[in-house]
Amino acid sequence: MNWDWQVFCQDNITQEVVAGCFGKGGDVTYLDWMLSAWGWTVSVSVLALALALVAGSIIGVIRTLPDSPWLVRFGNAWVELFRNIPLLVQIFLWYHVVPSVIPAFRGVSGFILVVFALGFFTSARIAEQVRAGIQALPRGQRYAGMALGFTTWQYYRYVLLPMAYRIIIPPLTSESMNIFKNSSVAFAVSIAELTMFAMQAQEETSRGIEIYLAVTGLYVFSAFMINRIMAFIEKKTRIPGFIVSGAAGGH
Repeated sequence: MNWDWQVFCQDNITQEVVAGCFGKGGDVTYLDWMLSAWGWTVSVSVLALALALVAGSIIGVIRTLPDSPWLVRFGNAWVELFRNIPLLVQIFLWYHVVPSVIPAFRGVSGFILVVFALGFFTSARIAEQVRAGIQALPRGQRYAGMALGFTTWQYYRYVLLPMAYRIIIPPLTSESMNIFKNSSVAFAVSIAELTMFAMQAQEETSRGIEIYLAVTGLYVFSAFMINRIMAFIEKKTRIPGFIVSGAAGGH
């Protein structure tokens, strides 16, 4: 098998090998292109994760409110809607349908629409984890907050959520890694991320093995870094001696 890793040093227009592998004066090598595509992948993933954490936390909280049945129903509907529609279909809906139905979205870039699609898709999964984390806490935590005179917002903000987030860091790690991998579907609406780079570069160079191995390596490296960051956060936020057992829990 004859591998040629110099393909990344080639100019993507002239196909000539560029010394140093980085283009100059407006020239772009395949290495330049791949790193740019990686940047787009990271940007989509980070922004979508931020949106998913905010929306998922809100939906997860309202699904546990004891005296707000309509909000609970809304939260349940949100989770079922976004969890049961395939991600690729949701991206097409945001890209092709939403701008036609909602005038405010006309002219919005495809990048932002993909962030919304991926963020809301993941928010349904995070909402379920936040709900489970809150319900895993001992009931006494809620009653203690009420006894101290906290409002509903205050005992969620200062009592329940800080502990619930610590409980759900492992599944949040998985979702953070998944959102990075799921960003690959953005190629379907022409976002210049890693998967689109791999497809186009392979067609131009006929060096699919080298191209796809390099792209795979970047995905693996990114997932590994996310895992390490989340493990560091889990270690720093762990409460010594705190143990949750079953739905009721205890410590």
